[in-house]
Amino acid sequence: MAEERVQRRLAAILAADVVGYSRLMGADEAGTLAQLKTLRKEVFDPRTSEHNGRIFKTTGDGVLVEFASAVDAVQCAIKVQRALARRNKDVPTDHRMELRIGINLGDIIVDGEDIYGDGVNVAARLEGLCDTGEVYVSGAVHDQVEGKLAAAFDDLGVQTVKNIVKPIQVYRVSPVAETVAAAAIPSEVDKIFDRPALAVLPFENLSGDPDQEYFADGLTEDIITALSLWKSFPVIARNSTFAFKGRSSDVREVATSLGARYVVVGSVRKGGNRVRVSAQLIDAETGHHVWAERFDRDLEDIFALQDEITQRIAATIEPELGRFEQKRSAAKVPTSLDAWDHCQRGMYQLYTFTKEGSEQARGMFLRAIELDPAYSQAHTGLAYSYHMDILHAYTDSREDSIAQLLRHARQGVALDDRDSYAHVILAFAYRWARQHDLAVAEAKRAIELNPNDAWAYGTLGNVLDLIGRPQDGIPYLKQSLRLNPHDVHRHFMMTIVARAYLNNRDYESAVEWARNAINRDPDHARAHLLLAASLGHLGRSAEARTALDDCNRVNPDFVRRWTQWREYQRDEDNDHILEGLRKAGLPA
Repeated sequence: MAEERVQRRLAAILAADVVGYSRLMGADEAGTLAQLKTLRKEVFDPRTSEHNGRIFKTTGDGVLVEFASAVDAVQCAIKVQRALARRNKDVPTDHRMELRIGINLGDIIVDGEDIYGDGVNVAARLEGLCDTGEVYVSGAVHDQVEGKLAAAFDDLGVQTVKNIVKPIQVYRVSPVAETVAAAAIPSEVDKIFDRPALAVLPFENLSGDPDQEYFADGLTEDIITALSLWKSFPVIARNSTFAFKGRSSDVREVATSLGARYVVVGSVRKGGNRVRVSAQLIDAETGHHVWAERFDRDLEDIFALQDEITQRIAATIEPELGRFEQKRSAAKVPTSLDAWDHCQRGMYQLYTFTKEGSEQARGMFLRAIELDPAYSQAHTGLAYSYHMDILHAYTDSREDSIAQLLRHARQGVALDDRDSYAHVILAFAYRWARQHDLAVAEAKRAIELNPNDAWAYGTLGNVLDLIGRPQDGIPYLKQSLRLNPHDVHRHFMMTIVARAYLNNRDYESAVEWARNAINRDPDHARAHLLLAASLGHLGRSAEARTALDDCNRVNPDFVRRWTQWREYQRDEDNDHILEGLRKAGLPA
């Protein structure tokens, strides 16, 4: 007799159960059953059907669902949890019906209408790990859905669970706004402002506690104020965006109404002595999520917490938005470019960190100035191109480049004295001109104008180190890193921190920071040079020699050029680094 063949297939399995079901049944059995049936009928089942899910098992307070697509499974889970959060908003905490949801993608065994196997078991274990109202997914699901959904994923590491031999990589899905249908905003929107505008919608209070409404509103207002300090993008006023408070509106329609290309949406959820704030930046023209992040904090000092979250969101959104606009402008047809677009293209070219990119960027900034001679950021961008030429030795005449840098940086500040970015670039100019006191003053002015400008903090810390005050500079450098933790050029700031520790004669810390920078960008010559000098001072000659060789391999001329720059104001600080390099094997 032939052995019966086992039917298998790959599927996404969603496991959900009601939190505190036994407690709810003990308090009100009939009412809980009625509430569960309503939840299934009005919330869970319709969304399961919408995303082509098949419920194959129910267990009183739990349910297992099969999906052919991991994307469908996660979208369904997000919508279910958001719908429940809205329904529970006015329900007392001890009467709420809330879910935990786990999702796994794996091989399953099919037996009629039922399903078995580790694919199912892992989903159930993930659900058991969940906090109330959460969605946890396995690494296999994350790999399938990343970049395809309006969601952020928090890496919770590898978890060992009962009866599953292999540890599971677990991710938590952050609450996100409903997916916005891709649709073009009418071109008239862009004509309201000379640059793309940003709107911050009132953050949604998901706590079900009316007393937390003030925190959500206050946070929204503070973010609007903080973002208004940046001069890169117009920010829609509070009175306009708060007209949408409490309304479930399509982001595209809101953006069209307000004349904004970008929209910030978010939520606040309080539980016990913890608060969770989620925020997302949406390109309303396409529905693409440019950025998303979640903040979990203790409620020890609610006002300090509000300030911290505001600062982090404001400091992160502007650079993310800038990078997104640079890519958008770079893809445009050249004949359609205005002054704004030329500036964005210029910055895009500068960040290629090549001599050709710097030259092309300069042409873009000059064209922007032709189109709008009073455009401060075009002059500031042009100045920055000369800074890059000096920094990377693209110029044949440092003196001429420094003169041009000073000229255009001063012009940028003259045209807009309230722009922190313009003051940062002028600080760069004074730094190269070795007018360090003026550089410190400009960096401090930039921070005064915009306390959320990570670049301003980094510039001040850099200059303080260069004038022989590394101990004072290091906190500013670290604040810069804290304000913009996702900066794609983070290795540059890490290298400056390494140099400051080296100048402070804290060689072990200098080694640690230099290696951190190298881990992010193995081709960053300055980090290898600083690592070599630090190891040289520690007497670790073999490692120091290897680091110096790596520097020469990455950029054969960098060490020679660095010794000519003598960056520091004091000769003893320049000689100190040179001594470390000689201990690493640099010929005298």
